[in-house]
Amino acid sequence: MRGDGALERLGREGRIVVVGASLAGLRAAEALRDEGFAGSLTVIGDEPHEPYDRPPLSKQVLLGRASAGRTALPRLRAVDATWRLGVAASGLDMAAGLVRLADGDEVPYDRLLIATGVRARPWPQEAEAELDGVFVLRTSDDSAALARRLDAGPERVLVIGAGFTGSEIASACRERGLPVTVAERGAAPLVGALGGVVGAVAADMQREGGVDLRCGVMVTALEGDASGRVRAARLSDGSTVETDVVVVSLGATRNTEWLAGSGLGAGPRGIACDAGCRAFDIRGIVTDDIYAAGDVARCPHPLFGYQFLALEHWGNAVAQARIAAHNMLSESAERVPHMEVPSFWSAQFGVNIKSVGVPSMATEILITQGSLESRRFVGVYGYQGRVIGAVSFDHGRWLPFYQELIETTAPFPPPFATVDRRPGGQRPVDADFPDPSVPTHGPTVTLSGYSPADRRTTFTPAH
Repeated sequence: MRGDGALERLGREGRIVVVGASLAGLRAAEALRDEGFAGSLTVIGDEPHEPYDRPPLSKQVLLGRASAGRTALPRLRAVDATWRLGVAASGLDMAAGLVRLADGDEVPYDRLLIATGVRARPWPQEAEAELDGVFVLRTSDDSAALARRLDAGPERVLVIGAGFTGSEIASACRERGLPVTVAERGAAPLVGALGGVVGAVAADMQREGGVDLRCGVMVTALEGDASGRVRAARLSDGSTVETDVVVVSLGATRNTEWLAGSGLGAGPRGIACDAGCRAFDIRGIVTDDIYAAGDVARCPHPLFGYQFLALEHWGNAVAQARIAAHNMLSESAERVPHMEVPSFWSAQFGVNIKSVGVPSMATEILITQGSLESRRFVGVYGYQGRVIGAVSFDHGRWLPFYQELIETTAPFPPPFATVDRRPGGQRPVDADFPDPSVPTHGPTVTLSGYSPADRRTTFTPAH
């Protein structure tokens, strides 16, 4: 313990700033008050909206079952914060302890939490991206605009990218009875996140659901008519898709540009931090007053070879925000690591998909229950002789059991018999993940960093 009273003064009259007013930012603010923080709390967000829930944006909102304006996150408690909404953070002065805002204002802090999340990666050709009828889907405004266009009954929707978001959009369109084409650069939908074995099941689901699924192709150009409205897309196989609505679902970009030149260890892959959510500076030295949480953070996880994981998962944002809030107000001996096993869920084409662990690290998969043919199964992923992840299709009640196997570093293949394993699932097979050097549209987990067992890295300062 420092024993100089600084931490007590921080808790009593300090200034904590949270940049990012979404799920992680809100839950961190609540956790700070739960921890007894009585000082000033400022939450900064670039959107004008109060914190809202994102999962419904690609599901219930597109199906017309909910309004994008009615997805506000429930408040778990009053946070007594100053909300600076609708203004983006534009810079960070670490030496002065200041966050600069786009409106020219400056907000001083004693502790800073960065939870700026990600944004949808836009169509790379700017002029084509501005055509009427070309959408991305990340924000409440994005979802509302796309839902209005779907309400108008387009002739055909083209979804570029068959990751989870793209697949959910395609599913919602088909449920509405709209013609849909999906163009995926990889060999199958979800292949980057779940591998080719499970991706093949996802492909069958889409095709049987009426999707015109085209894998192994890229969209090379979008074309508009004289009024500036999109009317067609050209594909790398020489074909053309006539369409009046295009949804670009090419993954996400982490919101770290505003930190350029600040001296913080931030870049396109996110903000590097330790397991306690404390951010690194560019020299690799951990900071004591700057923390990161949610989609923008990447930190090492002991269950996954200490690789730096950046997770775009709802549960990860909540857990990491609470860990960061606790550690911001704690002495070093009382800080706790972020050890939660990643998990996510998706609903598409009538199937509930859930996953735990990090399947994309795996080299093998074993169908331990059910069968791929029935689309009701559990697949367990293995890496270097241990269980590393699991996925279920309409079999989610079993996932806590497999999560325990991951947490206890159980051997792979699991040494037990199950009551409903089908003949096709008796032996592990290649999980068939794509070459990581070839981008796909699907992964929600980014692996980075270096394993001490097989790689070394040399840091070369810029000066």
